[in-house]
Amino acid sequence: QVQLVESGGDLVQPGESLTLSCAASRSIFSGYVMGWYRQAPGKQRELVASITNGGNTNFADSVKGRFTISVDNAKNTVYLQMNNLKPEDTAVYFCNARYMLYPPQNYWGQGTQVTVSS
Repeated sequence: QVQLVESGGDLVQPGESLTLSCAASRSIFSGYVMGWYRQAPGKQRELVASITNGGNTNFADSVKGRFTISVDNAKNTVYLQMNNLKPEDTAVYFCNARYMLYPPQNYWGQGTQVTVSS
């Protein structure tokens, strides 16, 4: 069982930076793919970024070159560094831990609000 708690969401201006944190209640090093998703009003939840324990990353086209995902295994924490934020980045951001082995598991945090507005 893994509990995920996001933090760091805030109201920021376009062009500013923000870092989100996701603290896991246990180690997520072995067998997990960690990810950040977001959901804007009226839209489906979409994958923003993901990372494996081997450091392999994947990003949505809309955030490539602006966002970075990383994991601190000692702290059981995943981060999303968001640079050059745009109004269209406004959404609730959710942390996700997906266990890829057996039995498969999927865990979600409660979400943290990011609002980009001048």
